[in-house]
Amino acid sequence: MIDPQLRLPGRIASLLNGGNRTEEQIRAKDPFLLKLFAAIKPRGVDVQPRAIARDDGTLLHFLVCTRKGSTATNRPGILFIHGGGYSGGSARGELFGVKALLDDVDAVIVTPDYRLSVQAPYPAALDDSYLTLTWLQGHTGDLGVRSDQLIVTGGSAGGGLTAATTLAARDRGEVAIAFQMALCPMIDDRETASSADNNAPVYDGVTNRANWRTYLGDLYDTDNVPSTAAPAREIDYAGLPPTITMVGGVDPFRDETVSYAHNLAEAGVPVAFREFPGAWHGFEGIAAWTRIAKQATAWRSARFREYIDTYFAPQS
Repeated sequence: MIDPQLRLPGRIASLLNGGNRTEEQIRAKDPFLLKLFAAIKPRGVDVQPRAIARDDGTLLHFLVCTRKGSTATNRPGILFIHGGGYSGGSARGELFGVKALLDDVDAVIVTPDYRLSVQAPYPAALDDSYLTLTWLQGHTGDLGVRSDQLIVTGGSAGGGLTAATTLAARDRGEVAIAFQMALCPMIDDRETASSADNNAPVYDGVTNRANWRTYLGDLYDTDNVPSTAAPAREIDYAGLPPTITMVGGVDPFRDETVSYAHNLAEAGVPVAFREFPGAWHGFEGIAAWTRIAKQATAWRSARFREYIDTYFAPQS
């Protein structure tokens, strides 16, 4: 089922990353690949650490990223939410993803080190993501950001938090989102045909269940899970922002992403969606040199630039 060019990279990535991770293993340490990405710094990006106080007085740390040397103004403002199964990862671990977006458009990208599920379960990560979004909204003038083009994006758990944050923004009516880009999003705590018994490389069904248990805590395996925790549970998709999304054909998140794109389109939301057959989770970054990864990156970049030229949302 796996694309021929992704078979050897998948075997190597699985050896490095491990699979079938239990909740105890998830709480013990980050997978190797997440640590590796955090250790490598891309060139051409200015990174400024910032912090803001939460309601309880603790500090939420985040990074403000721009093209190196850029003095542009009136540019898009992007909330970039890192992945890692809600349990791992970091803002610095996503700097290559940040660099890819800055190659597409001169923007200001804000990426938070939200509280991981191993530190605090839902809604801590959502609260931190939304707080960073409101900080971005309140500092558009200082940052040289146009207030009518705030964007939310992320992949994997970051894609799930992208969908959850835009849901919260719609329901609270405080921040207008021009569009969202939720890539291979982790949005359904219930098993689907593509996540149950999935043994694909890098991220599998066993690890997925353990991550959801860690993130949801006492809510796991109940009917009380809110859609801002698992956005696939939402029943009203009207009023959500235009959306870009994609997923691999053997990714555990394949079915939930397909359903999410369908539900958005049924509600009249503009959606750009593509599935890449035979591709496992995170293939476009981990095996970036392969033909199918290059196709995925080119498709994502083209849609992102198209949406930048098309969608705006003035703040009320």
